[in-house]
Amino acid sequence: MAFELPDLPYSHDALAPHGMSQETLEYHHDLHHKAYVDNGNKAIAGTEWDGKSLEEIIKGTYDPNAVAQSGIFNNISQLWNHNQFWEMMGPGDKKMPGELESALTESFGSVDKFHEEFAAAGAGQFGSGWAWLVKDADGSLKVTKTENGVNPVCFGQTALLGCDVWEHSYYIDFRNKRPAYLDNFLKNLVNWENVASRM
Repeated sequence: MAFELPDLPYSHDALAPHGMSQETLEYHHDLHHKAYVDNGNKAIAGTEWDGKSLEEIIKGTYDPNAVAQSGIFNNISQLWNHNQFWEMMGPGDKKMPGELESALTESFGSVDKFHEEFAAAGAGQFGSGWAWLVKDADGSLKVTKTENGVNPVCFGQTALLGCDVWEHSYYIDFRNKRPAYLDNFLKNLVNWENVASRM
């Protein structure tokens, strides 16, 4: 069964008051994300991966020793990444649940220190990629960054929060100011209830 582009969990203009414009969502979700869906479906058609889950395909096609990942991996991993990304943001209440605040404080020293580390990971990712808050196999929380479409599934980690730092994610609203985009993402866009639910 072919993968489909999921609807946004909010309207295209819902994040505009929080720093992510309707135009960005129209390009990013309706065009970029849809291209990963369409190209991913074409890439797996008639292969051993046809009918497998996104996670199975990601784990089975990721090659840690490759200079460049395969077309199947790139499109399917980016499809998965974006499915998570839209859910990790929202226009609602930005209050952080107590259990998440406690976990971040225990792991990073304070929520502010987590913000600093996450923003630094995103700003320091050379070229295209993602910044992540993950829960490792041992239950510990870590901030990581990955190139291109690589994601925590590749490493057996649980993605709690991911921020897309490909230019198409922020260029319309922030031009080349990636640090400002990351700061706004953490302060105004994250759906912390969703992040907490992933723990």
